[in-house]
Amino acid sequence: MNRTVMVVDDSSSFRTVVKLALQKSGYDVIEATDGRDALAKLDGRKINLVVCDINMPQMDGITFVREMKGLAAHKFTPVIMLTTETQASKKEEARAAGAKGWLTKPFQTAQLIDAVNKTCV
Repeated sequence: MNRTVMVVDDSSSFRTVVKLALQKSGYDVIEATDGRDALAKLDGRKINLVVCDINMPQMDGITFVREMKGLAAHKFTPVIMLTTETQASKKEEARAAGAKGWLTKPFQTAQLIDAVNKTCV
């Protein structure tokens, strides 16, 4: 059975790069353009992992993670933040919201897949 990863990023080209890397590694991918769109797509399908940017319109990644973790069905869904942010305070805020991992853009595909394989439930 394939595992499903939700990729949340406001850059369509970035989502495509991440999606292709994940699909090549055998994952199904759901794309969302920002936190609000991602919440709308939490429609009962099993999501094994979320890869999420921080800086997005409508709803940023940290707010999305907090909201998602408040839903019983996704309380334990792991999240990897994938962002240009490098500040320790942002990392701490993301961790407090429930994020399990942190990767910085630009990223190495192998690094992303390794993190996803380790974190995906």
